[in-house]
Amino acid sequence: MSQPLKGITVVSLEQAIAAPFCTRQLADLGARVIKIERPGAGDFARAYDGRVHGLSSHFVWTNRSKESLTLDVKHAQAAPVLDALLARADVLVQNLAPGAAARLGLDYAALSERFARLIVCDISGYGADGPYRDKKAYDLLVQSESGFVSVTGTPAEGVKAGASVADIAAGMYAYSNILAALIERSQSGRGKRIDISMLESTVEWMGFPLYYAFDGAEPPPRAGAAHATIYPYGPFPTGDGKTVMLGLQNEREWKVFCASVLEDPALAAHPDYADNSLRSANRAALRARIVAAFAALDAEQVTARLDAAGIANARVNTMADVWAHPQLAARERWRQVETPAGPVPALLPPGAQDARMDPVPAVGQHTGAVLAELGLTPEQVEALRGVGAV
Repeated sequence: MSQPLKGITVVSLEQAIAAPFCTRQLADLGARVIKIERPGAGDFARAYDGRVHGLSSHFVWTNRSKESLTLDVKHAQAAPVLDALLARADVLVQNLAPGAAARLGLDYAALSERFARLIVCDISGYGADGPYRDKKAYDLLVQSESGFVSVTGTPAEGVKAGASVADIAAGMYAYSNILAALIERSQSGRGKRIDISMLESTVEWMGFPLYYAFDGAEPPPRAGAAHATIYPYGPFPTGDGKTVMLGLQNEREWKVFCASVLEDPALAAHPDYADNSLRSANRAALRARIVAAFAALDAEQVTARLDAAGIANARVNTMADVWAHPQLAARERWRQVETPAGPVPALLPPGAQDARMDPVPAVGQHTGAVLAELGLTPEQVEALRGVGAV
């Protein structure tokens, strides 16, 4: 098994999605991730739902291959434990409430004096300064602030993405910046601070609609599951009540689509549809013609014509369909991961043929072992438990 980050230790004061998603990627590559959780309940994402044999879907997704250490970081007796952990760590990741890390003395300015090689990655909603610094931020709120909701949905209503895209964006930029910082440290010998904002991460993903609306121009219209500016590109019903998603990219494909899929080659030269801008402007009428042609065919027949013509297409899959997706099965992308409630399937990280995919931890499962590693005796650990520090 390839573990390029084996030997790297990450301490994470993490909760919810963005930071746990980041550190899970590091764990996938072999890093040791020590996840600090509140004594008792742990990361509040553990209680989001109980859909995975009683465990939270979000937590199972973002927390495999980690060690769970319960520690009340506000307790007077927690500071020596944190110091001992950070003395051995390469990376500290935190997404506590705005300003909390600094109040605990866990900001880079304070830590770098004692731990010169430590990389500190702060993940927040809006960044370490500016007028929004102290504003609470959750995925839906950042999707709204970033403009994502304004260009997603139907003409009547903007909608959020069905996945936590703002959290995922921040987690992935934190992950990639940490990898770069580790390379930089191998050259400089020093750690650094990384300041990741959910807003900036999500706005980076908004590059196309931002530039489309450049200099006061109209933004791309909300078009449901269809492409906002390319047509035909989106979902179309077939005669058996199913839906086929198709996408045309250029004029050559448009001509082939008319001739081989719609079996109406003259349509390609129609003045209302002579180029993409015209097709997009006249999409209602064009859609009616495509739907009428597809009404005589079932989804398999439409897909067969599209494939034969070299036109990109896809099924509109449900979650059940994705679990059983033949391509993922053929490429052997599923593995089994242990959890406190038994094994569950988990997707191999993209790009990996093998990866570290160790169990999802129970709350505080590794507290005793980690503290013993730091030199504490069983009696000292029990004393910390007795005062509620761990």
